[in-house]
Amino acid sequence: MDSQALVVYCSCPDQAIAERIAEAMVNERLAACVNLISGLTSIYRWEGQLQRDTELLLIIKTRSAVYPQLQARLRQLHPYQLPEIIALPIHTGSADYLNWIAANTGVLE
Repeated sequence: MDSQALVVYCSCPDQAIAERIAEAMVNERLAACVNLISGLTSIYRWEGQLQRDTELLLIIKTRSAVYPQLQARLRQLHPYQLPEIIALPIHTGSADYLNWIAANTGVLE
């Protein structure tokens, strides 16, 4: 369980979808924890047009060892044609918390 701890960002269109994705990530041990942050306004360019949408942000705590499965599952569950899936390494943090992430992601041993 020594793979890199990651934080993954994924925006969602509404609370119900965000909760469904978050629960799947944790239930399937692809994430140790998922925070749902509401009240976001996203401004972006899509198909040549400026867009403005209200979204929620998922902050997903996981490990690089399960990231490929997490990304594939996010793509399956997400309604967007091109979902935001951005993984950032956790360079440092509480050793106890990082160990907890490791213990709660991946295959049960």
